[in-house]
Amino acid sequence: MTGAKSVADFKQTIIRGGLESLYFTGAHLALRPFVGGVGAIVTLHHVRPPRPGSFQPNHLLEVTPAFLARVVRDLRRSGVDLISLDEMHRRMTERDFARRFVCFTFDDGYRDTMQWAYPILKDARVPFAVYVPTSFPDRLGELWWLVLEAVIGRNDRIGLVIDGQDRKFDCASVADKRALYEDLYWYLRSRPTEAEMRDIVRNLAAFYHVDIAAFCKELCMTWSELADLAADPLVTIGAHTVNHPALAKLTKEAARSEMDLSRSVIEAALSIRPQHLSYPYGDRSSAGLREFAIAAELGFKTAVTTRPGVLFAGHSRHLTALPRISLNGEYQRMRYVRVLLSGSATAMWNGFRRVEAA
Repeated sequence: MTGAKSVADFKQTIIRGGLESLYFTGAHLALRPFVGGVGAIVTLHHVRPPRPGSFQPNHLLEVTPAFLARVVRDLRRSGVDLISLDEMHRRMTERDFARRFVCFTFDDGYRDTMQWAYPILKDARVPFAVYVPTSFPDRLGELWWLVLEAVIGRNDRIGLVIDGQDRKFDCASVADKRALYEDLYWYLRSRPTEAEMRDIVRNLAAFYHVDIAAFCKELCMTWSELADLAADPLVTIGAHTVNHPALAKLTKEAARSEMDLSRSVIEAALSIRPQHLSYPYGDRSSAGLREFAIAAELGFKTAVTTRPGVLFAGHSRHLTALPRISLNGEYQRMRYVRVLLSGSATAMWNGFRRVEAA
């Protein structure tokens, strides 16, 4: 486990350089008529003011309220339609592509969605969706990536059994902490089963005295707060499984249960039966053809991944395998958003393949 920081920094430099190049050469405008698609779904997690501290490995999951407001204003001025998931579904199924559109979606049901994002979107009359993993408002959820951040952030040296060997890691400096987090995050994500990954995190939390439950209590909305939010017609409540697992690592029956039960729990708590689903993590290692088929069999109108891309007419045949554009905390510049929504950057990333549904 070496070189993670340099690799991560190099990757960011490449991505930022590509976005800058596409913008300042005007290539994103030249390519947009060919790769811009019919619309896009935007992914967000946290919206909150900047936090102090130099060790924030999950900063990519948060944007500032000011940045969100700028994005909304820019999209309004550009003339695209800002629409709900139901309206997006209607346009896709009826092939109504007369006007380009953007949908806003928030994963995980964080409290800052209500505190910071909602006032901005409500004032601008922008519909948005919140995908809820039901164990989070039930206060049973494990935000393990934050547990890992806390363990590394609070200690200068940690130990972990890896491949049967007791390993020790020095992490006194911020640089060492960032590198170690990157290594251990992907080590955990690579575990063959969800149970193994969760056991490792629980053991770390217990040994280093990190309260796993505290993260849900502090950061995630309660059912009462979600009910208040859902009362606004601008808001769509979507399903995001029960326990936020990598579905591809579960048996077919367990994956189906995670999707179906989350919808039933939300219906019982909010009297709303979700018609839209977000796959946890949402990358190729977490959701694929099997999960897309299960979501369709369960009757979800749409299901979204985190695979990068805009929507094309062809996605109307793959409504449970939809890509999204992430508003990433590391790239909070309007020119990056314009490039991403033009479809040019993701077209190059995807080898100019329009639909990735396998």
